[in-house]
Amino acid sequence: MNQSVFLLSIPGLRPDDLSDMENLQALVSTGESARLTPSFPCVTWPVQANMLCGSLPQKHGITANGFFWRDTFEVEMWTAWNEKVQQPQIWDLLANRGKKSAVWFPMLSKGCGAETVCMPAPVHNPDGTESLWCYTKPKSLYGELLEKHGHFPLHNFWGPQANIASSRWIIESALTATERFRPDFFYIYLPHLDYAAQRSGPDSEEAKTALRELDALLDQFFQGVDHITNKDVLWLVASEYAIVPVNHVSYPNRVLRDAGFLNVYQEDGEWIDFRKSRAWALVDHQFSHIYLQQNSQHEAEEIARLFRDQPGIDEVLVGDEKKKYGIDHLRSGEIILISAVNSWQAYYYWNEDEQAPAFARSVDIHRKPGYDPVELFFDHQTKSIPLDATLVSGSHGAPVQHNNQQGLFASSQAGLLTQSGFEEGLLQDREVCRLVLDQF
Repeated sequence: MNQSVFLLSIPGLRPDDLSDMENLQALVSTGESARLTPSFPCVTWPVQANMLCGSLPQKHGITANGFFWRDTFEVEMWTAWNEKVQQPQIWDLLANRGKKSAVWFPMLSKGCGAETVCMPAPVHNPDGTESLWCYTKPKSLYGELLEKHGHFPLHNFWGPQANIASSRWIIESALTATERFRPDFFYIYLPHLDYAAQRSGPDSEEAKTALRELDALLDQFFQGVDHITNKDVLWLVASEYAIVPVNHVSYPNRVLRDAGFLNVYQEDGEWIDFRKSRAWALVDHQFSHIYLQQNSQHEAEEIARLFRDQPGIDEVLVGDEKKKYGIDHLRSGEIILISAVNSWQAYYYWNEDEQAPAFARSVDIHRKPGYDPVELFFDHQTKSIPLDATLVSGSHGAPVQHNNQQGLFASSQAGLLTQSGFEEGLLQDREVCRLVLDQF
C-alpha cells in the first residue's frame, strides 16, 4: 500500500471544538470522528506512551510527567529520554516492517528509535541563560532547520509567552522534514490548545481564539503535505485529553507537612528534604504520587486517612488499589491522590509565601517538584509569577467520568474504526497504536 500515516497529537481538543475549526471539520466531513477516552492519568507523558505503546503505565512505566528516583532522591521533570519507556513504540514496530518514521516534539522522544526526530532541548549555560536548540536525529538536521526557519521559539512553547509561534515552527519544520525524508509514519505533537484553556478556561474567548489559530495552521499543513508527497496520506488526529473548568485547588504537600510527614531545609527559601521526609507528593495537574520513605502499610493507611475527607480529593488509592487504573508500577507512589473533576493539585509546600524558594516565582519546569500552571500568569512588571494557585481556570488528569473529559479522534478516511474492529464512535487512547499499525 503506497500510503503515509500522519498522526497529529493535539492536547485539549474536544468533539464540540470542531464547530470553531472549519478546516479540521472539512477533514472529518469526508472521514470520521469519535470520542477518544484517555486513560488515567490523563496527562501528556502517560497518554502519549499509551498511544505509542498500546498499553498502560503498569507496563510502559510512564506514570506522570516526571519521575522520583528513589535511589538518588532526585525528581526529574520534563527531561527524561526515550529509554525510560519500557516497551516498544509504534516506530520500533514499524521498523520491523521496513517502514520509516519521523517524530516531531513528543516529550519522551530523545534517543528514540525513529529515523528522524526533532524536539526541544535547550542548552543551559553556566550564567543561567539558555541557548535555544533542538535535539534532532540526524544530529545535523537542526542546523538545516535553523537556516530555513530560524531557532525554535522555545519561550512560545510553554509559559507566559506561549502562543501560536511555537506550533507554527513545528508545522513548517515538519513540512521540511516531510519533503526531505518522506516518512511512512509521522507523529507530530501540537500543544497550542493547552495554554489558553488552562489560563482562562476551556470555554473562554481566549480558548476559542486558540482553536481558530490552530485550525489555520492545520490547513497550511494539510495543503503543504498534499503538495509535497506522492503517496496517499491518511490523516489521524488524536486529542491526548480534554481540559475541564476548575474552581478549587488542593495542596497535598501542605497537608503532609502539617501532619509531620514532610520536612524542609533552607537554601534560597524552603526546599523539600526528600531524604528526611517520611512522605511527600509529586503533583501533576489533577493527581499526585505520594512517595513514602518506608513502605509501611500502617503508615500508608495513616496518610491515606488524611486525604479521604479532604475537599477536592475524589479518590485515594493505596497498594493494590492502583491496579484499578493500570498504574501499579514501581515508579508510582505508594499512595495516589485523584482530584474531583472541578479541582486540581498544586505542589506548594511552604506555609508562608516569604519562605517560598526562588524557583517558585520563576518559570522553572525542571526544579519544581511537580507541575505548575501558575507559570502562565507571569507578571512582567515584577518579573515573577504570583503564588496564587486559584488563578488557574482549567485542568485535566482525573479519570474520565463525564463526556466533557473526553477528547476527539478524527480520521480522513471513513470507516477506519470499524475496519479495525473498534466500537463505532468510541476509542481508548491505547487503541491508537493498533489502529496505526493496521494501516501497514
